[in-house]
Amino acid sequence: MAVFEVQQTEGMRSVQIFLNNEVIQTEAGALATMDGDIEMAAVIPSPLGAVRSTFAQQSIIRPKYSGSGIIYLDPSVRGYHMFEVPEDENWILSRGSYWASESSVKLSLARQKVMTSLWSGEGFIYYQTKLSGHGKVVLNADGPVEEIKLDNSRMKVDGRLVIARTEGITFKMKRPARSILSSLLCHEGMLRTYEGSGSLLLSRMPFWNKRLLSAMDA
Repeated sequence: MAVFEVQQTEGMRSVQIFLNNEVIQTEAGALATMDGDIEMAAVIPSPLGAVRSTFAQQSIIRPKYSGSGIIYLDPSVRGYHMFEVPEDENWILSRGSYWASESSVKLSLARQKVMTSLWSGEGFIYYQTKLSGHGKVVLNADGPVEEIKLDNSRMKVDGRLVIARTEGITFKMKRPARSILSSLLCHEGMLRTYEGSGSLLLSRMPFWNKRLLSAMDA
């Protein structure tokens, strides 16, 4: 199995991948360097898949790397979260969360309902990356990630703090209070509501350098 490691230097983080006659896939444009006998290949999707990826604002082509050696992905002030997808569990990722994975992890798209898409600010058509199969995955995250377990329960979140969820959890937009007036008086808008049974990957607080950079860009 490929080995994924997160390196940290000068406040920047990067992902290092060790291959031994193995295959991995990454987000398009993620490569920094590759050392050893490694080949890169572009997997061309179907026309329908390309259209869906365009609507999802996801990469149409995600390259695969095979062989033996070391791959270094681009550094970032953001963080990375590594976890393993079990064979009997599918995951839905938030937009921009996917970074790299073993080739045994299958990537597809899951569409959200139109009203959920509009109220969440994601546009009229909102596709999210879906993970199935099994293997290691690396996700982008603005800060430390914690796994939240839901058991036929509900969690409401203000903003894009959830970077991934298992397929058994639904995603809707709901008011924080029963009445519109109460929501307005409390200065709270629509909240991302996750319901069902399964797991959420949640990043509540960004790393200090990511937060500083965002403040400087504002």
